[in-house]
Amino acid sequence: MLIHLSSWPEIDARLKATKTVVVPIGSNEQHGPTGLLGTDWLCPEIIAHAAETQDDGLVVAPTFNIGMAQHHLAFAGTISLRPSTFMAAITDWVSSLTRHGFERIYFLNGHGGNVATIEATFSEIYAEWSFVEERPPFALKLVNWWDLPGVHRLCTEIFPKGHGMHATPSEIAVTQAAYPDRIKTADYSPQIAPVGPIRDALDYRARFPDGRIGSDPAQASPEKGQRIIDAAVPALLADVKAFSGEVAP
Repeated sequence: MLIHLSSWPEIDARLKATKTVVVPIGSNEQHGPTGLLGTDWLCPEIIAHAAETQDDGLVVAPTFNIGMAQHHLAFAGTISLRPSTFMAAITDWVSSLTRHGFERIYFLNGHGGNVATIEATFSEIYAEWSFVEERPPFALKLVNWWDLPGVHRLCTEIFPKGHGMHATPSEIAVTQAAYPDRIKTADYSPQIAPVGPIRDALDYRARFPDGRIGSDPAQASPEKGQRIIDAAVPALLADVKAFSGEVAP
């Protein structure tokens, strides 16, 4: 069930059967000369929506598609939230979903730059309960889609060289599988991009002029992307099921 394509009575009824919801979360930022700006939110959305078609008991929230991307702001089209804004927004999403009765909120993330702030937000949310010596009536979980069991291994098998850290062929392949009419091509050099630290926007643009980090995204293809999606979907369903079945000590 996709929340944004459902009516409120449908969600109300589904809450009688499940208390778990998956929130795809990512970022809208440059992904090199061939990657879609939505790559980091599209990948978790593509995987979560594919999982929902295989398990109609899965509830998927609208995608949280803007995240922590300040270091990409020197590239046109990037949209970023400040850490404090991002934390406040995540908190309000959690408050809204738990208000309705969801007790397990599973964030499927597509942007490594989000991780520290999402984890800090979880700590802030839990702290409110810890200080008053009460157990929260919900649990939160964050998983990067590439960290789902077996997925990273498959990506490194498909792309043993030039996978890199940003604008990777694996993430671009996933978007190509879902949006084959949006495939981009470009000439770039060197074939495998340099690597280095990530700091502010101007430093990033100076170190990585075309936006890539350590990657050769020309290796991507829709067929490779579909292999990755097909591996990620059952891994996601199994992980969500395990999370839903957790019993508090």
